[in-house]
Amino acid sequence: MEIGREKEIVSIIKKYTKNHAELISILEEIQNMYGYLPGQALKIISEHTEHSLVDIYGVATFYKAFSLKPRGKHLVLVCLGTACHVRGAPKIVEEFEQQLGVVSGDTTADKEFTLETVNCLGACALGPTVVVDGHYFSHVSRKKVKTIITKTLQGLDTIDIGSDRRIFPVKVSCSVCKKSLMDSDYLIDGYPSIKININYNGKQCWLRLSSLYGSYNIASEFKIPSNEQSKFYCPHCADEISGSSHCPQCGSSMAALLIRDGCTLEICTRRGCRGHMLNLNPINALNMK
Repeated sequence: MEIGREKEIVSIIKKYTKNHAELISILEEIQNMYGYLPGQALKIISEHTEHSLVDIYGVATFYKAFSLKPRGKHLVLVCLGTACHVRGAPKIVEEFEQQLGVVSGDTTADKEFTLETVNCLGACALGPTVVVDGHYFSHVSRKKVKTIITKTLQGLDTIDIGSDRRIFPVKVSCSVCKKSLMDSDYLIDGYPSIKININYNGKQCWLRLSSLYGSYNIASEFKIPSNEQSKFYCPHCADEISGSSHCPQCGSSMAALLIRDGCTLEICTRRGCRGHMLNLNPINALNMK
């Protein structure tokens, strides 16, 4: 443990009340600080809260987003749930192990990759499924593994805004109250961002999305765990912003933002999934209040 970090941990703890939901928030912030959850940090939490060390370890080991040992720069999750297993997921794990030179649960010597398996990623129909740094890859075969590793090293979020013709700005409004969701005071990718509020795992925060169609850059009040599914809300009318379809990549519900002429921009509500699409159907196809 680094000298002086105990004060930072105590400061994080003091921001929250002593209940189970807030314990998760405390662990999230500490993991963001270290990249994992050091044992000494968990002891400090126990000393300054009503949670026993056993309970804290229980939460830290129950949620896959937490790690008790340092992880690599990139986290690779391979689903071994029933649907993925019968479609050859164990072979995908073997290929990652061979390509990375580690076994599942370990981190490469250069600290670039950590390889782990999970029981379900919530995208059974698209298996075998792999998630890297929150980005979903569906119908993965052994031949695709090397490509996934290469793309990860190159940068999964890297886009050329200036030259890629698939990237273009959009202006959106709430599909319920029709008020603009554009925030000219908060720029992302050099353009006004899309402002919405979200609720995930009982926690509320603001979210800003890039208004460039094809860009996955975001900003949020808190770090949203990978694979976490959220509900989107309008900052004006406070109604839920929902869509009528499901994400073609992971199967989660989509949030529909209104564009002119009744068209919508639909965005997957699962953190890290890149599913989004322009829906040219009339707005009355949406489930609106």
